[in-house]
Amino acid sequence: MTAIAERPVSTGRPPGPPEAASRAAESARGHLLALQDPAGWWKGELATNVTMDAEDLLLREFLGISDPRTVEQTARWIRSQQRADGTWATFHGGPAELSTTVEAYVALRLAGDRPKDAHMAGAAEWIRANGGLEATRVFTRIWLALFGLWSWDDLPAMPPELIFLPRQVPLNVYDWACWARQTVVPLTIVWHYKPSRPLPFGVDELRTGLVPGPAPDEDRISTFFRGLDRWLHRYEKRRIPVVRRAALRQAAEWIIARQEADGCWGGIQPPWVYSLMALHLMGYPMDHPVIRAGIAGLDGFVVREETAQGPTRRLEACQSPVWDTALSLVALADSGSGPQDAAYASGIDWLLGEEITVKGDWSVRRPALAPGGWAFEFANDGYPDTDDTAEILLALMRARNPDGEPVRERRIRAAMDRGLAWVEGMQSKDGGWGAFDADNTRTLINKLPFCDFGAVIDPPSADVTAHIVEAYAALGKGHSPAALRGVRWLLDHQEQDGSWFGRWGANHVYGTGAVVPALTAAGIAPSHPALRRATAWVIGHQNLDGGWGEDLRSYVDPAWIGRGDSTASQTAWALLALLSVAETPSAVTPELRAAIDRGVLYLAETQRPDGTWDEDLFTGTGFPGDFYINYHLYRLVFPLTALGRAVDFYSVAAHTADYDVVEST
Repeated sequence: MTAIAERPVSTGRPPGPPEAASRAAESARGHLLALQDPAGWWKGELATNVTMDAEDLLLREFLGISDPRTVEQTARWIRSQQRADGTWATFHGGPAELSTTVEAYVALRLAGDRPKDAHMAGAAEWIRANGGLEATRVFTRIWLALFGLWSWDDLPAMPPELIFLPRQVPLNVYDWACWARQTVVPLTIVWHYKPSRPLPFGVDELRTGLVPGPAPDEDRISTFFRGLDRWLHRYEKRRIPVVRRAALRQAAEWIIARQEADGCWGGIQPPWVYSLMALHLMGYPMDHPVIRAGIAGLDGFVVREETAQGPTRRLEACQSPVWDTALSLVALADSGSGPQDAAYASGIDWLLGEEITVKGDWSVRRPALAPGGWAFEFANDGYPDTDDTAEILLALMRARNPDGEPVRERRIRAAMDRGLAWVEGMQSKDGGWGAFDADNTRTLINKLPFCDFGAVIDPPSADVTAHIVEAYAALGKGHSPAALRGVRWLLDHQEQDGSWFGRWGANHVYGTGAVVPALTAAGIAPSHPALRRATAWVIGHQNLDGGWGEDLRSYVDPAWIGRGDSTASQTAWALLALLSVAETPSAVTPELRAAIDRGVLYLAETQRPDGTWDEDLFTGTGFPGDFYINYHLYRLVFPLTALGRAVDFYSVAAHTADYDVVEST
């Protein structure tokens, strides 16, 4: 890696792409280094939507721990996110979303806002015009039922006996993705008790009186499950008490066994709140260590901010210090850091301390596999993931130092060996990798009546598989059988237009930006048809301003694929794809060179004076089509990575070609 050159003296004319890349990388690098925690880690905020905050207020009301200050500050935040038409969305600039708007409305009613207030009346009018409470998702209606605003009889059945199904039987809890199973198990306890704690108000102003029927295109499996749901409701009236008690006890034990050291469940909001409610309903007192730790842990996810209207309070749905630290280290390495640099070394040391050495739910399908790898969060030992582990392997590889202290070098090597062995063992049968589980691919579960809240399984995805293939290549194992199977999986899953679908980032720009570097690292030549098509797709979707962007609506509307306002993170993903192809000099056509130059100039021209970028648009994905994330550090680490690699590209290219300034339009 070429070190970032010192900033040259200004000549009075706009810098060309090579100089612009060097200057922008230097500034971004300085900003990133300043964000490192003294302990060695990095963490940016994960912004989501107001359902997190609405449900937090409702949870506190349900548990009887609400306080005026929390309600006031959270309500102020929820109001600040309302749009002119009275609605709330699931991502910045996105379309209005019914369930999100309903939950925000109910939370504001809880805070004392009145139906006749202009902002509330506007929301209610929109809700009624778009189907009312009757058209909301199941999880929203569960929240309503908790407070007597909806009938439990009109919700899908979720019997606790689900916990008894062996893993060989379809619909067992391990058929669900890890985030879904941790949500469903406590919900079965809540469904058993069917609590109703009335609020001092109703929400009849949100009803239409119409009951939605089955979807017109409902298939036979969905029809069967609707019939099964009716049978389960009848069974509920004749359930066997001893079996039900055993199911509740086993479900509660399952939940408690999965609480993390910081009090959370899975490091994410949904299983956290439902687990607290479930145990509370089972009779666990508020001062019980499990409940007390769970509630206290929520405070670590709170973001407070002073605004002109007063202090606000919002809740992160998740935190990503391990992921952010790995990405930051890769960015620093790509912009000139070496293993001897203090910031890099402290980051590596912190990551080494985060390695997971115990078995989790992943071992249900891989019982003989030794533990290894890393999770996403500060505390989530039960659920390491292959994506984080792959990025950390890339960072650890850069930390190897032949002249370094022998004990530390052996520690790094051993962690890499364990991590790679664990990742290899987590490969699915088809050659790809999911994030948290292997072979979590039974789609039957998607047909259940209460599965309307996003992704509920964790099948292999292109972005995760690509990161792992790239790690194999970096470790010199790109031709191992597992890596070759991963390469074949990627080639087989290229979209017809030449792109790849992005499961955990928005969307085809993210997927393609991950896969192309992985394939080139694995030895696939830029002349390969798959890479030629991918390169053409990336270049063909560059915006007039030189950047790239893709609106999150591309997950539900193909017309948005590859289209959207330019962002720093998505421009960086596109550049990473093009720069990886450009590592082969013969592949650098004038069209490719121009696209790289224009992308670099876009980043340089939109960079803030402090070295980072503004990025209000969400580019992270939780559940495609339903839940999205704005990773605040993405706007910095990915551009720095791309700019660092661009500096290398220009350094090599300077010996073989003259580069003219490409004016941005």
